[in-house]
Amino acid sequence: METLKVKRPNPHKAEIRAAKRKTAKPLLWIGIVSIVMLFAGLTSAYVVRADNGNWLLFQLPDIALLSTAIIITSSLTLYVGQRAIKKDNTRLTAVSLLVTLILGLAFFYTQMEAWKQLTAQGIYFVGKYSNAAGSFLYLIAAVHLAHMVGGLIALSVSFTKALLKKYSSADYLGIELTAIYWHFLDLLWVYLFLFLYFYR
Repeated sequence: METLKVKRPNPHKAEIRAAKRKTAKPLLWIGIVSIVMLFAGLTSAYVVRADNGNWLLFQLPDIALLSTAIIITSSLTLYVGQRAIKKDNTRLTAVSLLVTLILGLAFFYTQMEAWKQLTAQGIYFVGKYSNAAGSFLYLIAAVHLAHMVGGLIALSVSFTKALLKKYSSADYLGIELTAIYWHFLDLLWVYLFLFLYFYR
């Protein structure tokens, strides 16, 4: 006579999962602080170099304002998703994450278009006709976009898990971490936009 084997939960896996949950937020905040320091260094270098002369004055393309509106809107749609999962509305959560992801891609596209418009104005990153002002602008925008890629990946993962109903009001850490990082990128871009717009 065969005996049925009952699969018992592995206490070690539960402990590892609990430890990951406990350290996830602190590690994310450490990463955010390091990014803040990076951009503080870049903008400080921008100011110092601008004061040394031979600095090209130019106006940001109008599409940069559209980029800003898009990324602010994306934070609002993600906030809707955060509220929805707390009420176990998994459908609205998934829709909000998808809309946020699409807006993130739209932001990326408008940034590329802004670069094209800058190049058309004769503002280059490197080369014979480049100027430190343009080089700093491209560098700051490119570093921000590099971090945006991480945000888009996080949104994609969160959206996929939301579709699979992996989240609930009792377990939505993944969405929370994604939201913290995405809102940070939003605020960071608003700061960079205002800095580049008013300090030329």
